[in-house]
Amino acid sequence: MNKQGKVVLVGTGFVGMSMAYSMLNRGGVSELVLIDIDKEKTIGEQMDLSHGLPFAPQKIVIKAGDYEDCEDAQVVVITAGVAQKPGQTRLELAEINTKIMKDITQNIMNSGFDGVIIVASNPVDLMTYVVAETSGLPKSRVIGSGTVLDTARLRYIMSSYFKVSSKNIHAYIMGEHGDSSFVPWNHAYLGCKKIIDIMKDNNHPMEDLEKMHKDVVNSAYEIINKKKATYYGIGMALSKLVKAVLDNENCVLTVSTYLKNGEYGQDDIYIGVPAVVNGKGVRELINLELDKDEQKKLNKSCSIIKEMRKNSIDKIIKE
Repeated sequence: MNKQGKVVLVGTGFVGMSMAYSMLNRGGVSELVLIDIDKEKTIGEQMDLSHGLPFAPQKIVIKAGDYEDCEDAQVVVITAGVAQKPGQTRLELAEINTKIMKDITQNIMNSGFDGVIIVASNPVDLMTYVVAETSGLPKSRVIGSGTVLDTARLRYIMSSYFKVSSKNIHAYIMGEHGDSSFVPWNHAYLGCKKIIDIMKDNNHPMEDLEKMHKDVVNSAYEIINKKKATYYGIGMALSKLVKAVLDNENCVLTVSTYLKNGEYGQDDIYIGVPAVVNGKGVRELINLELDKDEQKKLNKSCSIIKEMRKNSIDKIIKE
């Protein structure tokens, strides 16, 4: 029986701890267990977070634990993995992290875990697939952070451009969490009006839309160039995603979701698309009608992922 509000975090690096700190401030979690190969660091993180509990909105049990703590968890979040090194190819990174994800997932499942797994390790769409295949859980209960952060970045940039609250921007980035992502602009709204119509009515150059997307893609590189890593934004995004599961929100998020029945012309792949997320993971995905250019971009994203799987990832999973 899963314990309501119990979350296990695997990986106490910058991303994982940014999520943990966000959840400490947000509330809604009854118990938070930290797991990492570096036991001493994990204990230190547990102590540091716990010292902020007198100022938190609610009581939370925080502990440095191990994989057996996953047994009755409602949600397990995986942020562990290595970062891409200079000169390292994306496939080389994927192969290393596949082995790490496989080992972590086996340890999680050996505990008897039967909840929802959220994956944030990169390349996230591929790593979500690895966790799903290794865990044997229903695909709907293994989801990746996908383009949730990309979408948040887009809405922030658009809110500055249109001078309106980002909460009233309804636009989504789809595809791979990476350079091959895209925005289906025909399905983007400011309030209840199409963004495309607003651009035309206010004589805004249509080229500005593509610039906004490029700014989203480049923002990660810019942050890394200035401070070596990005973690606050994804930490907040993961906190929101965990809350959506814990609170059974049925909210729409662009998570890395499993396509299996020809949705968007694809099958047997995890990719970032709008989906309804609740206590059971992905309740359903939202199938948008894409134009030819958008479909081409999605197909490209999927082909990149499937090519890496074919080259070596599937073999590593089956070893």
